[in-house]
Amino acid sequence: MKSRLSLLALLAAPLSAFAFHCPADMAKIDAALAKNPPLSTEQLAEVKKLRADGEALHKAGKHQESVDTLARAMKLLKI
Repeated sequence: MKSRLSLLALLAAPLSAFAFHCPADMAKIDAALAKNPPLSTEQLAEVKKLRADGEALHKAGKHQESVDTLARAMKLLKI
């Protein structure tokens, strides 16, 4: 029984890591946007869309998709 609980904890650990990664990425994006980055209007719109999509995916429990989406926004912001 103890080994089953340990196995379950090991399997759940990566999921919780992604869950906490998303808000940190969103905060980085928000901080970068607050500094008025030198991006085109289209690039800013794309970053904002990706940020919103990433938050929606996070709230839906789709953490890997959220991390991937937020990473695309951070790449545009060069962070």
